[in-house]
Amino acid sequence: MSALVITTNYGIEQDELTEPVKALRDAGIEVTIAAVSSDPIVTLVGDKDPGEQITPDTTLADVDPASFDLLVVPGGTINADQLRVESDALNIARAFARDGKTIAAICHAPWLLVEADLTRGKTLTSFQTLATDVRNSGATWVDEELVTDSEDGWTLITSRSPDDLPAFTSAITSAR
Repeated sequence: MSALVITTNYGIEQDELTEPVKALRDAGIEVTIAAVSSDPIVTLVGDKDPGEQITPDTTLADVDPASFDLLVVPGGTINADQLRVESDALNIARAFARDGKTIAAICHAPWLLVEADLTRGKTLTSFQTLATDVRNSGATWVDEELVTDSEDGWTLITSRSPDDLPAFTSAITSAR
């Protein structure tokens, strides 16, 4: 099994990147981190305080979605807002859904899926400020720690915030 984690190079919520990557690797899953550019990923804590810098393995433009089984999209308000207008990120998410694979998104990350028109008919959760966007996209938004939806031939795993990381990481490490 292999997982792809996609992000921008600035504004990602540190723990929403580092904890899923660590959990996946600890479970023996090969993880590739792809960012917009090959520059270091500058993370934030609580959307404002400087966090760790992480070197991406590749860029979004160089990713072949067919090479991966699981897509993980971490949040962070700035990251998610920028990622949803990156055509490479949108194309990657659409390819995973089209190919019947699993996509996992936490906190603000479902913005990418709304923009990619992948949420229609799905039930999901997110950070509460996205609830209207999710509903307007044709999805059902719920306030739950973890939601898994396998409608339309692909699986979507979502959580609300860094507080939900234990449930989120458990779900993604057991996803197939």
